[in-house]
Amino acid sequence: MSKEKTTDELLDAMKPNNIYYKLSLVKQEIGVLSKNAKNPFFKSDYLDLNGILSAVEPLLHKYGLLLTQPILEGKVCTIVMDVEDGKAVNSEIPLPNIADPQKLGSAITYFRRYTLQSLLALQAVDDDGNHASKPEPKLLNKERFDGALVSIQSGDYTVTKLKNDWDLNKEQLEIVNNL
Repeated sequence: MSKEKTTDELLDAMKPNNIYYKLSLVKQEIGVLSKNAKNPFFKSDYLDLNGILSAVEPLLHKYGLLLTQPILEGKVCTIVMDVEDGKAVNSEIPLPNIADPQKLGSAITYFRRYTLQSLLALQAVDDDGNHASKPEPKLLNKERFDGALVSIQSGDYTVTKLKNDWDLNKEQLEIVNNL
């Protein structure tokens, strides 16, 4: 006696069963991850590696995917492998040449976090990266500062514009504030 399959069973049987499909299922369940750690140096919050791993690994295992993060040929590699067919996707970053073991360990942890976030395109705001990507300060040398003062006095430039356009040093700010 054969039992007829339901529409849902037929659709399930037709779904692809490859690593990309499985990763898409993982991504649907992950959602947005919350920051769980503080960086006292930058006074910012971030999502640490353990937080990412605890959110991601159970879902990877649920869909038959294995996560490894070896160091191969001087690179930190993040590899997600389908345990059924052995196919894999990976992300990697070359390690910098660092002699201090503690600094190297920190770089490895940092790169593991970023290769994993990149590979899975995880949604998490990174204050460390935002801080690192801030533009360099625009400083005025004495000649240009004096020229700006002349322009302010002639009405061609304003104190507000000068403060917005340039990062003035303490001495320059004192002069401008007394105008």
